[in-house]
Order: sequence, then structure tokens, then C-alpha cells
Amino acid sequence: MVIIAGLGNPTKEYENTRHNIGYMAVDALADRYNISVMDCRHKALIGKGAINGTKVVLVKPLTYMNLSGEAIKAVIDYYKADAASELIVIYDDISLDVGQLRIRKKGSAGGHNGIKNIITNLGDDTFLRIKIGVGGKPKGYDLADYVLGHFSREELEVMKDSLEKVDGAVNLMLEGGVDMAMNKYNVKKNPKDAAP
Repeated sequence: MVIIAGLGNPTKEYENTRHNIGYMAVDALADRYNISVMDCRHKALIGKGAINGTKVVLVKPLTYMNLSGEAIKAVIDYYKADAASELIVIYDDISLDVGQLRIRKKGSAGGHNGIKNIITNLGDDTFLRIKIGVGGKPKGYDLADYVLGHFSREELEVMKDSLEKVDGAVNLMLEGGVDMAMNKYNVKKNPKDAAP
């Protein structure tokens, strides 16, 4: 069984904000694989199902971003899961271009408070993650205002494509091909490759 957690903030005001791309990714997976993420337990919304034969638990912490680790630790403990190999966390990253993916096996929080709290609660930084780029903060913007801001219409289109890629990355990772997923999706976009 693999736990797939998407980070975000509950309540309507945060829907479709940059900081909630983790929630959006879990919702997209839930839709694609017909998994209902409505069970409220362990300080999270949870849904059990399967993705191409692998049993999964989809998780959306309800603790607000900065306390994400409380919910994830509770879910890990309940299912007696190994965080290093049976947890995938999906979240936003301002150091990546909009829609760009980056897969990691471990590492620091990189200034992301949700990840910082997960590392604190798990006592370890070794867990799989899929970072989804939301673009860098424009000059003069407050960071909190930027990540809690809504995507533009153009950005949402890019994100739809990116969520398709998340599905592909998750499938590769579940098949044991974490390195393959990293090789396929950790590619820096080359401006020359863009359509004219």
C-alpha cells in the first residue's frame, strides 16, 4: 500500500491557489481512478483505492499547510507504512517554472513550511515527493500573498497538462521505477524547444 498525500489548505477560499496544487493533484488522481476522498480521519480527508493494481491511500491533510506533518504522521502510523518507500507527497514549488515537475527521494524542505512540518513529525527527510512548479514570486510581491494567490487562466491550462504528467509520474513510481520517473520528468524546459 502506498500513501499519496497532496498538500494544501482546506476551505473554499484556497481552492485553485498555487499553494493548493497538491490538493488539485490528489483530486485529479481520485477522479481518474474513481477513488472517493471523503473519509474524514487522522486530521485528513482520505480515500482508499487502487492505481493500476497498486493499493493506494489518497490523503488531503485538513490541518492547514504549516501543520501537514501531523496528519501525514497519523496516517503513516495507522497504516504502519514505511515513509521512505510508501509515501509520496505532492506539493507546490516556487523555484520551478509553472507546471514543471521535479521528483525527489529525500531532501530539505527548501523553505516549504508544509514539508518542514512533515520532516519534523516524521523525524526524517527521506520520503518520495513530486514538486509541481508554480513559478517564482514576482518582484515586489509578498511570498504568502503569491502562493495563496489564484492561478491565471493561462496558468490553469498549463497546470491541467502538468496534472496529467503527475499521473504518469505516480504510475512509474508505483511500479518501482522512481529513478525512471526522475529521468523522465526531472527535465529542465529548454526555451528553444518551445513552439514558435
